Amino acid sequence: MSKVAGRKKRIIGTTAALVAISGGAAFAYWTATGTGSATTKAGTTTGFEITGTATGGELSPGGPTQKVTFTVKNPGTGVQKVSKVDVKVANTDGTTWTSSTGCKTADFAIADYDFTAKELEPGGTATGTVTLQMVNSAENQDGCKGATVPLHFAAS
Repeated sequence: MSKVAGRKKRIIGTTAALVAISGGAAFAYWTATGTGSATTKAGTTTGFEITGTATGGELSPGGPTQKVTFTVKNPGTGVQKVSKVDVKVANTDGTTWTSSTGCKTADFAIADYDFTAKELEPGGTATGTVTLQMVNSAENQDGCKGATVPLHFAAS
């Protein structure tokens, strides 16, 4: 029986040693931390190019209208969405217009706006239209005879 007991002790001792060694290896690890960064540059072209053309008869107080067709172009290198285009009688920088002869923004009305929002691929275009009319005012509008009426477009 002492042979069996000695043998059991060796098996138990060997097993315990193996468990201790393998158990210690299973829980060994390195700790680490790290950080990193990267930069890139996005394009700078984010504006639209807008052009317009008016067709129709000469404007006069309460007279005929002109249809203005405008085109919005994406000159950038990525897709840009144009949601709307505001059109008004104004200087090229959007400030209130008054001609040197006394014709002014209030002498005109813009109506019948037609434009659909659209995503524009690089170089892509979208078109829209508005109607321009000279209003019939209670004031003398002689200052508008032969005036060049500026339209300002603002896309967003």
